[in-house]
Amino acid sequence: MQLSNTLLRLKKRLESNVGKAIADYGMIEDGDTVLVCVSGGKDSHTLLSLLIALRERAPVNFRVIAMNLDQKQPGFPAEVLPDYLAKIGVDYRIVEQDTYAVVKDKIPEGKTTCSLCSRLRRGVIYRTAKELGANKIALGHHRDDIVHTLFLNLFFGGQLKAMPPKLRTDDGCHVVIRPLAYCRESDIARFARGMEYPIIPCNLCGSQDNLQRQKIREMMADWDQRYPGRTDVVFSALQKVVPSHLADQTLFDFKGLRVGGETVPAAADALFDAPWFGTPPHTSHVFPLQVAKA
Repeated sequence: MQLSNTLLRLKKRLESNVGKAIADYGMIEDGDTVLVCVSGGKDSHTLLSLLIALRERAPVNFRVIAMNLDQKQPGFPAEVLPDYLAKIGVDYRIVEQDTYAVVKDKIPEGKTTCSLCSRLRRGVIYRTAKELGANKIALGHHRDDIVHTLFLNLFFGGQLKAMPPKLRTDDGCHVVIRPLAYCRESDIARFARGMEYPIIPCNLCGSQDNLQRQKIREMMADWDQRYPGRTDVVFSALQKVVPSHLADQTLFDFKGLRVGGETVPAAADALFDAPWFGTPPHTSHVFPLQVAKA
C-alpha cells in the first residue's frame, strides 16, 4: 500500500509516541514474547501495525503474536481477521469462546455489559498468554482512554486512579502494557482510516448510549472543544503526582508532619502563585478563572 506524505508523517509521529512510551516505562525487553490483543477496532489494528514496524528496527529482539477472541456475537465476520493477519504475515491465534451467550444470560436487557464482558475476556487472554508462553500482553488503550478512566473512577468509583501504561497481573505471571499511552485517539482514528484496516464494530456493547464511559467521552470532547489541550493537560497531571497535596494517608505521613524538619519535595504551594496561571506546563491554553468580586 502506497502511503501519502501526510499519512507517512502521521505514522512517524505515532511510532515516535509508541517508542517513547515503551522506553519510558520499560514495556518491552530483549527476548519478550508480546501477545497483542486485536479486537478488530481501530486502536488494536494500529497497535499491531506500529509494534510490527518498530520491531524491525528495535535495539532488542522480541516476538509478536496477534490474538483475537471470537466471542460468538451474532453476525461477527469470523473470517475477516484471520484473512487479514495471514495477509500481513504475523503469527496469530484465534480463540473461540462464547462469552456473548454468558453475558446475555447474566446481564438483564438494557443494563451495562462491560464489566462482566471485560472479566470474561481478561480470563481468556491470560490463559492464552500462558499457553503461548507470552510474558507481555499488549492492549490498545490510548491516552484518551487513560484520561477517561481517571474521571470514571473519580466520579463513579470514588478512587483517584486510571489505566497505568504498565501493570503486573494479579497472579504475577504476565505484564500488561499499553504502548499507545502517549497517542491521541484522533491521530489513531485518522491513521486507521488512511490505512484502510478491516474494522469490525462491537455489536455487544457499542450501541449502549447510556454507558458512563460514553458520558465521560462527551464531557472531555466538550472540554477539548472549548479549551483545546485539556486532555493533554490531564494526562500530564497523571505523570506529576504530588502525594503531599492529596489526602491519602498511606502515600504521605500527614500525622508525622511537623514544623521544621525535612522539606517536602515538589512542594506545590507555588502552584497558586500568579505567574503559574499565565500558562500551565506543556500547554498554551488555560481554563478561565472566575474571580469573585469583594
